[in-house]
Amino acid sequence: MEMSSRKRVIITGLPGVGKTTVIRKIVEALKPSHPVGFYTAEIRDKGARKGFELIALDGRRGLLSHIDIKSQHRVGKYGVDIDAFETFLEAIDLLNPAHGVVIIDEIGKMECLSAKFRETIVRLFESDKTIIATAALAGGGLIEDVKHRPGVTVVEVTIHNRNTIAGEIINLQTR
Repeated sequence: MEMSSRKRVIITGLPGVGKTTVIRKIVEALKPSHPVGFYTAEIRDKGARKGFELIALDGRRGLLSHIDIKSQHRVGKYGVDIDAFETFLEAIDLLNPAHGVVIIDEIGKMECLSAKFRETIVRLFESDKTIIATAALAGGGLIEDVKHRPGVTVVEVTIHNRNTIAGEIINLQTR
């Protein structure tokens, strides 16, 4: 895995392969450098996935989507709460120059329904910040664009590497 001078990693892989687990391991390892950002967590009820929650690295939580949300913005069976997501993003202040490492889980279909999120991602990738993000394996637009930006290393998580890939990414960041 070769890395450019700009430390930009996009972690991709099939749904359910462990991208968020990899991100959470990276967040834990990079805590001393005070990364900023968020990861997602499934909302489950009696074993069934009902939606997705946003968890900021400072512990704040927000709702991204749920099967019970009535919204014109939908991905599959989930209604996406764009207003709540954008309020959550504003509170994190990903573009603040004081934050050197930005963690985003994920650049996906639900998140990309937000114009504010898309604009923030473009601005982040135009900055000099270190970015570690997950992105859907499939998808066009911004999802595809970030994978092909100069200086970006794309890493695919598989069942074969998901237990070791976080360590490899952390080693790249600390070199």
